Amino acid sequence: MFSRVKGFRDIYGEEAVYWERIERIFKETFHTFNFREFILPVLERADVFHRGIGDTTDIVEKEMFAFKDRDDTMVALRPEGTASLVRAYVENKLYNPPSVKKYYYIGPMFRRERPQKGRFRQFYQAGIEVFGAEGAAADAEVIYLLRTLADKAGIGDMVTMEINSIGCPECRPAYYKTLVAYFEQHKESLCEDCKRRLGKNPMRILDCKVESCRAVTKNAPVMLDYLCNECENHFSDVKKYLTAFGVEYNINKMMVRGLDYYVRTAFEMVTNHLGSQNAVGAGGRYDGLIKLLGGPEVPGIGFALGIDRLVALAMQKDNIKDKGADVFIIAFKDVSDVKCAELVKNFRERSIIAEIDYAFRAMKKQIKSADSSGARFTLILGDEEMDRGEVSVKNMETGEQTSVKLDEVVEYIQNKL
Repeated sequence: MFSRVKGFRDIYGEEAVYWERIERIFKETFHTFNFREFILPVLERADVFHRGIGDTTDIVEKEMFAFKDRDDTMVALRPEGTASLVRAYVENKLYNPPSVKKYYYIGPMFRRERPQKGRFRQFYQAGIEVFGAEGAAADAEVIYLLRTLADKAGIGDMVTMEINSIGCPECRPAYYKTLVAYFEQHKESLCEDCKRRLGKNPMRILDCKVESCRAVTKNAPVMLDYLCNECENHFSDVKKYLTAFGVEYNINKMMVRGLDYYVRTAFEMVTNHLGSQNAVGAGGRYDGLIKLLGGPEVPGIGFALGIDRLVALAMQKDNIKDKGADVFIIAFKDVSDVKCAELVKNFRERSIIAEIDYAFRAMKKQIKSADSSGARFTLILGDEEMDRGEVSVKNMETGEQTSVKLDEVVEYIQNKL
């Protein structure tokens, strides 16, 4: 017998029902906000992520599934969606003619990290990217969209929105200088990874999960105290627009996000209902990323939302049963099997879920199948029913049984559902 690869999983049954509902809600909401779907390849050149995400990030340093192709090209299973979508945006010259472009994606991502509760090596994300919008209103709308997805999925009261500004290339150098000086004083308490980050990207230390590093970062300088006037005004406007959209938020001064490409606005939607895996969705502004990957200077902002974690939250909230068929039709070979096929076709044309016993077994066995199917109604097409041009309809919840004309039964069931 074969088993799953470690860190990967099968999704089925009740969880798959939630999954289907969540994806449907997401797509409907994305279209309401005027986003269009972008379907991306799972495999990319590894340097897309080295350049786009950053060489000092945990994703690139430790977690990518990367390997050499037969032509010696380093390729990687995508660990996130933003760099891939930016690559596609640049390669397909979607910046011409210049205009605001709004895209969403839904699909699997891959990271070679230690499997644990709420964290898998293949996980699923829904994400959005807005290209060409540089104002604070765009930032606020993206955060508002993330909040809306949580509300529509029914987990709005289980999550909190946190925001921060992480500055820009103009105001970061002064902050970096102060931050490095602070961490140099506490260098012995930093983990080996953070000691290395100190000389490359000190802000990444603020995102470290090692307990000794977290203790040091509690009293570290914060970027909000070093914002230039432009960044300060931008963040002020973001907060103003969020209030207009009715989005409640907390300011988390220590938030930096785990990817190098973010500037100015950064945000996370967090929960305390999933143990240590508290981030459900997150994103921010990345005005320099498109140019970094070979395109023109086009501003961008987006987020990614973990479907696995959101489904886990939704399953804590309510109990959606795996809905069976609406009707199960019992028929008999050479007596009513052809009429049964016609009925199934008519039901399905009305989007009514219909099921039959394809073996047309004995009555008792078919009734047993109908009971276990979870169908709301069972239809019986026997000799007597066929002679009368009728069908026996049994309500499986109440046990009530009645006769309905064959040419009226589809409409009868539709009215009962």
